[in-house]
Amino acid sequence: MSNILSEIEEKVRALSPEDRLELIGKLIADLDGPPDTDVERAWTAEAKRRHQEIIEGKVQTIPGEQVFEHLRSRLKR
Repeated sequence: MSNILSEIEEKVRALSPEDRLELIGKLIADLDGPPDTDVERAWTAEAKRRHQEIIEGKVQTIPGEQVFEHLRSRLKR
């Protein structure tokens, strides 16, 4: 690692956890680039469609704890 990166890392580690989290969020957002509005619209439409299916009784929900327990048991294999 270059000296400048080592210096930056040292300064970042000296920040409060909240400030580090904010910095990480900004750096990740910078890497991701601008939001894709078409993707955002598609996810919103999908969420609305799924919500409507629940309201109309077309699908049955599964309690979150049950989902996580199933995942935990699968990961133990």
